[in-house]
Amino acid sequence: MQIHASCVARDGAGIVLLGPPGSGKSDLALRLLDRGFVLVADDRVEIVDGMARPPAQLAGLIEVRGLGLLRMPHAASARIALAIALTPDMPRLPAPRRHESLAVPFILLDPRSPSAAQRAELALDCALGRIVQPAGAFAP
Repeated sequence: MQIHASCVARDGAGIVLLGPPGSGKSDLALRLLDRGFVLVADDRVEIVDGMARPPAQLAGLIEVRGLGLLRMPHAASARIALAIALTPDMPRLPAPRRHESLAVPFILLDPRSPSAAQRAELALDCALGRIVQPAGAFAP
C-alpha cells in the first residue's frame, strides 16, 4: 500500500509521520535528520509487510518549503516502529493506542512545538522499549 506520509529511521526503526498536506511532515522529518535520523521517504511511503520504502521516483528527495526539492542521503527501507499523526490538538496524558492499519504504536504530536523532534525521538525509544513509561502513551 502507498500512503501520503513521510518516514525517517534510526538504527533501522522507522517513524511514519502522518498528516494532511502542509501539516509539517517534511519539516519534522528535516528536524529529525538533524538529530541523527536518516530519511526513508518524503511525501509518499510504500508499506509492505511492516516495512517502509520510498517510491522509486521519490527516493532520496525531500521537499523543503521555501527551497524546493533537495536530494538527501536516504535508507532504502526501515521497519515501521511508530506512527505519529501531526495535529495541534494533543492530549496531555494520552492512553496507549495502536495505528489500525500499520499495527504499531500511534501518538499525536504538535509539529509546531519547539520540542517536536525530541518528543518524536523519545516516543520511538518508548515504542522500542528503551525507555519505560509509568503513565501515558506507552505505559503497560
